[in-house]
Amino acid sequence: MKKRTVKFTEDKGEIVGELRPVRKGELPSLDELVGKLRRQTKVTLALDNEALDFFKREARRRNTSYQRMIRNLVRSYARAHASAK
Repeated sequence: MKKRTVKFTEDKGEIVGELRPVRKGELPSLDELVGKLRRQTKVTLALDNEALDFFKREARRRNTSYQRMIRNLVRSYARAHASAK
């Protein structure tokens, strides 16, 4: 299998477009974020400390990985917006 080359961009995480608050019902519950493992690709992602501390705390309470919870949240978001198009 050929190894893929990872390319980095100059994107500094600038926000494009308008932001709006996310309503509670729009997101999966924390228990739903525990989920199961799937095929994965490693990426580098910078999160603010407040968000990371939240996921670490909730993962400890649910005896799971905070990375898994974040992955499942991103997947849920992507699916919701892919089906909306």
